[in-house]
Amino acid sequence: MNFRFAAVFAALFSLSAAAAIPEPPTLDASSYLLYDYDSGEVLVSSKPDLKVGPASITKVMLSYVVFDEIKKGRIKLDDEATISEKAWKQGIDSSESRMFLDLGSRVKIEDLLHGVITQSGNDASVALAEHVAGSESAFTDLMNQYAAKLGMANTHFMNAPGMPDEQHYSTAHDLTLLGAALIRDFPEYYEWFSRPNFTFHGIKQDNRNMMLAMDRSVDGIKTGHTEAAGYCLLSSAKRDGHRLVAAVMGTKSKTYRAEASLELLNYGFRFFESVKLLGKGAPAGSVKLWKGTSDEVQVGTLEPMFLSLPRGSAEKAEVRPAVDGTLIAPLAAGQQVGTVTILVDGKAVKTEPLVVLADAPAGGFFKRLWDTIRLWFV
Repeated sequence: MNFRFAAVFAALFSLSAAAAIPEPPTLDASSYLLYDYDSGEVLVSSKPDLKVGPASITKVMLSYVVFDEIKKGRIKLDDEATISEKAWKQGIDSSESRMFLDLGSRVKIEDLLHGVITQSGNDASVALAEHVAGSESAFTDLMNQYAAKLGMANTHFMNAPGMPDEQHYSTAHDLTLLGAALIRDFPEYYEWFSRPNFTFHGIKQDNRNMMLAMDRSVDGIKTGHTEAAGYCLLSSAKRDGHRLVAAVMGTKSKTYRAEASLELLNYGFRFFESVKLLGKGAPAGSVKLWKGTSDEVQVGTLEPMFLSLPRGSAEKAEVRPAVDGTLIAPLAAGQQVGTVTILVDGKAVKTEPLVVLADAPAGGFFKRLWDTIRLWFV
């Protein structure tokens, strides 16, 4: 899912002004960003590309990498990792962020993942990193490779748990990219991020994301805190099928990071709506087809287009297809034949490739011959 910043951002907020939408909340945070999950459009931001310490939000990337390793069949949830001295000591040195792993014990990957996600265990983080890549440093290299693939251009990791380091940084923008990728690519595991607590070794620990108890629509994602980074929170909520993702970085307390994040999400849900346009079941129109078994072919987009609009502006959205030249069969489903632009109040806000929605085979000999003659006079 790609962010479309400059043009869409400007167009969107010019529309917002026309619809008399109030100014977004101003948060006491070093940076923050709110965007629509479906459209990838930014709704609110402040210093979105400021490099900051992500603290334990780093564990979202750790989880993403491990989930992908499971998906590729390289490890299994019921595999067991041996707890090394380094992993065990990381827990001893992290009095609040630990899973209470025993040195030399063997722990299932699934339990370690819950220890990372719910308990924010630094010891579990190192244990997973070592099991997957052989060492924490090698796993960190993997994390950076994944970050590059996800388009996290201003992110660099130095360790698995998110311990402070000058070269360990990310941005509100990049972290929302990561959160969106997690939700999109691993829906079967994403629900783990809303788990209220997890018990291991008879020790029950609650999820540190206070938002889970504050609002039922919130279903993730991860908190973070160090002295250098402040209190941070990557969150997501879904209401009536509309999902938003928010990153709030560098606040002064764990209570405020939750309150500020909820304020941001509430603003987005209250004043914006996600409009679904086009897709296989909603063609942009039918276009004249030459030399085919049919005289027309439907065009549009294979996947739906989503647009974030000021609430109440959906009826102002206009779909404008533009076909490049004459369409001559055969054409294959998905073949690009032009562009389709979405306009609101006459302003272009999004443009995508216009494609043929179904195969358009060539007609018989006489149909092709007749259309060839007719095209001489077009």
